[in-house]
Amino acid sequence: MMNNVTQRIIEFNKDLLPNMVQLKYEAMADNPFRFFRGTCHLFYQDLVQNNAMPPAPLAWISGDLHIENYGSYKGENRLVYFDLNDFDESLLAPATWEIVRMLTSIFVAFDALKIKEEEALRMVQLFLKSYSATLYSGKATSIEPRTAKGIVCSFLETEAKRKIKDLLKKRTEIKRKKQVLIVDHKRHFDIEKGLKIQLADHITHWIANCSDGPYNYKVVDLAFRLAGTGSVGVKRYMFLLKNVKTKGKYLLLDMKQAKPSSVLPYIHIQQPHWDFEAQRILAIEHRMQNVLPALLSTTIFKEESYVLQEMQPTEAKIDFNVIKNRYRDIYQVIDDMAILVASAQLRSAGRQGSAVADELIAFGYNNQWHDALITYAKSYAKQVKKDHKNFASDYKKGALK
Repeated sequence: MMNNVTQRIIEFNKDLLPNMVQLKYEAMADNPFRFFRGTCHLFYQDLVQNNAMPPAPLAWISGDLHIENYGSYKGENRLVYFDLNDFDESLLAPATWEIVRMLTSIFVAFDALKIKEEEALRMVQLFLKSYSATLYSGKATSIEPRTAKGIVCSFLETEAKRKIKDLLKKRTEIKRKKQVLIVDHKRHFDIEKGLKIQLADHITHWIANCSDGPYNYKVVDLAFRLAGTGSVGVKRYMFLLKNVKTKGKYLLLDMKQAKPSSVLPYIHIQQPHWDFEAQRILAIEHRMQNVLPALLSTTIFKEESYVLQEMQPTEAKIDFNVIKNRYRDIYQVIDDMAILVASAQLRSAGRQGSAVADELIAFGYNNQWHDALITYAKSYAKQVKKDHKNFASDYKKGALK
């Protein structure tokens, strides 16, 4: 008999692309942290049923915060930043919802990395301390090479040196004297000819008519793209664009389907009206990030909304597997992550229902809510491990085919 958790997962994913969902399930079965990343909906469904969260001011949240949803990117000003980088699940919610998911991710990820629970607990306590201190300061900050410290500084300096040709080398090849996307790549897939023509025409029209589009570029190739864990199964395309005026100049464009936030069914707070889901994602990202990524836009294709964004050689995440034995580096990264979350909430304060800065400052000053979040996160991390074991068992049995 199939486990209840597996049934809930199948129900949630039923409207996604069936062949891609199988790849999502395969990734989720791999380890508890991949499972956690792919089950944001389970986390919030269980959270509201538990009713364990202390009162908190309302804030704009990314919704799916975990240690791998931070990374580097090149902003509109062409500087490289380290910040939150996934807003698919974003919405208005109690500030603690964002924090307790992040704390749980530390416990789950550190356990998967074979890092002792005592060290995970210290990092959770550090996160809360830095988050609260930043809120109490009332001042949002950002992290770029000139302000970064330790490993994040080294990480950003390395990423800033990467060039578009490095990305093109990984994603493209020369065929019949033309540069094309590699479609036998493990995360690139060919597209049916009719759809390919429609997509190429759509992006050509977008480039010509949208002020956000890249000037003097044309579509030369496109493919289906697989990325992440939680978003596997949504429609996602990658375009190779060529500059029509500068020889040998290319860029890559990502077009990702925007679905309703998986947090929404479990929140009983009035949300603003959005004309379409991609508008929600960009509006909240605009509020929470200090500088937006380059070439960020929205489009409607076949009555479905999509987020468009330039793919960059500077898009990268901190690899905790590399630094798991380097306490000082982990300390600095977790400290930075906490500061960035608090800064995002301060930056978006007082917007369409979110708490004003004074309320967030008071919340940061009063740390009596810390223990409740630690207790829940530690307990739920154990639940994730148990749920993953049951899901992986069903997957191996072929119950998800």
